Amino acid sequence: MQLALMMRWPAAVLLVAAAGSALAAELTVSAASSLTQAFREIAQGYQARFPDARVVLNFGASGALLQQIAKGAPVDVLASADQETMDMAEKQGLVARGERRNFVRNRLVLVVPVGSPLVVRGLQDLGQPALGRIAIGNPASVPVGRYSRQALEAARLWPVVQARAIMTQNVRQALDYVARGEVDAGFVYATDAALMPGKVKVAFEVPLDVAILYPVAPLIGSAHGEEARRFIGYLLSPPAQAVLATHGFRQP
Repeated sequence: MQLALMMRWPAAVLLVAAAGSALAAELTVSAASSLTQAFREIAQGYQARFPDARVVLNFGASGALLQQIAKGAPVDVLASADQETMDMAEKQGLVARGERRNFVRNRLVLVVPVGSPLVVRGLQDLGQPALGRIAIGNPASVPVGRYSRQALEAARLWPVVQARAIMTQNVRQALDYVARGEVDAGFVYATDAALMPGKVKVAFEVPLDVAILYPVAPLIGSAHGEEARRFIGYLLSPPAQAVLATHGFRQP
């Protein structure tokens, strides 16, 4: 029943096969899209370490994940790409204030298609007439979009970019648009840019006034509270942190 419900969610769902009993506790982890590859490996390592565990991973934009949880989706752990989403989860009484932990850090970059003739070395270059459409996560629900808007507002360039923006549902969609050459540039995380070295290239790192810290927390309404805390403990452990590092994430 629970799996059937999750298959109807708009975010991609991955069921990680577990070694162990058919009666193993099923832990549902909702995580930001940028964590996809890293969390797949971490879930496998967790299940190898704890054969009684069974992990279901649900990926999407952090804001969309929060909306799913608020509407009653059966989630045990939330890992978001920003503090704002977790703050809202706290205000809505979905996670306990004292249990959230920052577990990783990322960077914001602007990418262009490999082979692009455009010269883009900084935010000020985004105003050049030759630059057309720019992919950016929807700031209303996508953390990478909020970070991007904050940087552009600080540079007084948000109106210019907003007029050319192609809003995306998550950071991976922005990356795909750039990789396919459907836009001239896109704002993504450094970890996402590293996934397609043959199709996109980093033009520059976007300066921010705040660090991009990813928090994780167990859900108050979780049916598997202890299992959720055990997973978070593993996420903070050296083996899981090493996996995150291989995917380009940095320690918080």
